[in-house]
Amino acid sequence: MRIGIDVGGTHTDAVILEGDKVIAATKALTSADVISGVTDALDVILKDGGVSQDTIQTVMIGTTQFTNAIVQRRELSEMAAVRIGLPSGKGMPPMVDWPADMKDAIGAHIYELHGGYLYDGFALAELRQDEIDELIKDLIKHKIKNVAIASAFSPMNAEPEQVVGAAIKKAIPDARITLSHNFGRLGLMERENAAIMNTTLLPFAEKVVSSFLGALKNRGLTCPAYISQNDGTLMSSDFVQAYPALTFASGPTNSLRGAYKLTGLSDAIVVDIGGTTSDIGVLQGGFPRESNVIVDIGGIRTNFRMPDILAIGLGGGSIVSDDGRTIGPQSVGHKLVTEGIVFGGDTLTTTDIIVAAGQEDIGDRSRVSDLPQETITNAKATMRRMLDQNIDMMKPGGRDIPVILVGGGAVLVTDGLSAASILHRPENAGVANAIGAAIAQVGGEAEKMVSYKAMPREDAIAEITRAATKRAVSAGADGSTVRAVDIEETQIPYMDDGATRVRVKVIGELAT
Repeated sequence: MRIGIDVGGTHTDAVILEGDKVIAATKALTSADVISGVTDALDVILKDGGVSQDTIQTVMIGTTQFTNAIVQRRELSEMAAVRIGLPSGKGMPPMVDWPADMKDAIGAHIYELHGGYLYDGFALAELRQDEIDELIKDLIKHKIKNVAIASAFSPMNAEPEQVVGAAIKKAIPDARITLSHNFGRLGLMERENAAIMNTTLLPFAEKVVSSFLGALKNRGLTCPAYISQNDGTLMSSDFVQAYPALTFASGPTNSLRGAYKLTGLSDAIVVDIGGTTSDIGVLQGGFPRESNVIVDIGGIRTNFRMPDILAIGLGGGSIVSDDGRTIGPQSVGHKLVTEGIVFGGDTLTTTDIIVAAGQEDIGDRSRVSDLPQETITNAKATMRRMLDQNIDMMKPGGRDIPVILVGGGAVLVTDGLSAASILHRPENAGVANAIGAAIAQVGGEAEKMVSYKAMPREDAIAEITRAATKRAVSAGADGSTVRAVDIEETQIPYMDDGATRVRVKVIGELAT
C-alpha cells in the first residue's frame, strides 16, 4: 500500500492506495506550519482505512513549499552565482533581468570566469586558475557556502562546471553547490537562472525534507518517502535536497496524473479547480503535455521541464462582485471557512453562489437565502464562460476532446461545459492530486546538441538515453524498468554540420 499527499496553498489532501483501490482519503485545510496539516491528514486516513503503519510501503508527497518560497521571496539564502563564459558572456551578466526584490532577497554575489564551450564542442576559452583561486578567496571572505555554477553549453561538455565545483568543494567542504548541467537545458541564461533559484533554496530544502520525514516518523511510518517533481515523476528525499527547484509546478502535474488514473483517459483536458485557481492542463499519453516556451517563475525566466498549465482566477474561494459579472482573481483562499457567507462571514464567494442555487449543501444555506437571483444567474454564467473560453485555448489543434473535472472546487461546475465533448467527474476527484502523487514513477531527462554527420542517429539517441537513465536511477528508479517515453529532435538549420538538439525523457518504477 502507498500513501499519496499533496500540500496545496489551500488544502492538504491525502490518500491510501492499495493497487488501484482508494482505501481512505481526506481533504483538510493547509495549516500555517504545513507539517501539522500533514500529520493530521495522516491520522485521518490511517484511522479511516484501518491500516497499520507497517503495511505502508512508500509515501509520496507533492508540495508547493519551494514555489511559494520563490514567489513570496521568503526562506531564501545568500548565495553566489558563478558564470563560466568569458569573454563572450560579458555583455549579459547573471541575473541581468531579475526583479530587484528577488536580487535583494538572495543577496547574490556574482562572479564571471573565462571558460566554457561552444555548441560544437570547441572551447570558448581556457579556465584560468588565478580566477578560480580569487573566486574561492572571496567566497571564504564573505562566508558564502551556497554556490550556483553555470558554464556555456555545459550540457555538451560539463568539465568547466565540474572543475570549478570540485575546487570550491575542496576549499569549502560544507559548501552546497548546484552545477547547472545536472538539471537545466541548453539555453545559458535560463539554465543559469534555474541553478541560482535551486541554490538559494538548498538550506530551506534540508529543513522541509527533514520536517516531512519527521512527521512520517512521528506517525510510525518508517518506509521510504519520495517527493513529486514537475514532470509527474518522483525524487528520493536525498535527491530533492539537492534539487528542490524540480518540484516547481508539481501540484498541477499530480492532478493531471490523478485524473488519468481515475478515468483511464490518456488524452484529455484536465481542469483542477481548487480554492483559489483553476489549473487547466492537457494529458497526452497519460502524462502532462510539457510547455515548449520559457517558463516564468516569480518573475524569472527558466527552462525547466514544466507542464503546460493555464491558471485562471476561479476557485471555491474566489470573490464575486459586480452582481456576479466579475469573479476573482482575488480569493479568500483557506479563509473560506471563516469569511464565506455560508460560514458566517461577509464576503460573497463562488461557494456561496452554488449553495444559494441549491446545488450544494455546504455551510448554512439560510445565510444566502436572500441573495438576488440575478446575481446567482450572472455568477454561474460567468464561471461557465471563464472555463469554456480557457479550455478552448488549451485544446490540441482546436479539436474536441474529453474534459475531466477534479479538485475540491469542481462542485462549481453544475450545468456542464460547452467546450467539453464529454465531461467526466470521477469518484475521488477531490483528491486527484494526492492520487497522482501516489502513482508517480521516477523519471530522468537529458539533452544534447549532436551532429548526425559525425555520429549516427541511433548512437546519439542511445548515448543521451543512457545519460537520462543514469539520472533516473540516481533519483530512485529501478534501472531494469527504465524506458524512454519521449524523444524530441529539433534541427538547427543555421548551425554547421546538420546540428540537431535531442532531448530524451525516461521513466521507471521505484526501486524497492
